[in-house]
Amino acid sequence: MTTEPLKIIKNGILDENPTFVQIIGMCPVLAVTTSVNNAVGMGIATIAVLVCSNIIISALRKIIPDSVRIPAYVVVIASFVTIVQFITEGFLPELNASLGIFIPLIVVNCIILARAESYANKATVLNSALDGIGMGVGFTLALIIIGAIRELLGSGSLYGIEILPESFPRTVLMLLPPGAFFTLGLVIAGLNYLRKRGIK
Repeated sequence: MTTEPLKIIKNGILDENPTFVQIIGMCPVLAVTTSVNNAVGMGIATIAVLVCSNIIISALRKIIPDSVRIPAYVVVIASFVTIVQFITEGFLPELNASLGIFIPLIVVNCIILARAESYANKATVLNSALDGIGMGVGFTLALIIIGAIRELLGSGSLYGIEILPESFPRTVLMLLPPGAFFTLGLVIAGLNYLRKRGIK
């Protein structure tokens, strides 16, 4: 387990990217990436919950008994998800309506629980916060990449701004669930190809 700040962050973004390398937390990746706006919103919400829960769990790691470790993690994570949901409802109602049930479902996102169990439970508060940032940014970048491809090919726009001319055919399939699977598979295949060619 590295303790160098930049390596901890790089690990979450590249080496152990939760979406493209570990392939976990797929529910929001496939469901909310119909647009870049949704992807950014879900990514920021996840980063906030991931960083805050990692900090609290790391700070309490020597106090929480092993017998109730997982339930304690879930309570901590659920508390921060509730805060994030209230903030989103109050200040970003359109985004909240767009993301719908997927904000509350951050509670059961296995990325957050996995980092609590495998990292925050064993590391210092600072390193746990950095791990949360790295994993959260890696997850957010994955959402944005997939969301950008799906929105561009499905709607001809990026972040709601028209990019492709009207004459360019829209592929509505990209905005549907099969388009999410197709895009995810192609991106992972492309990244694996680059890794095998030795491109980091």
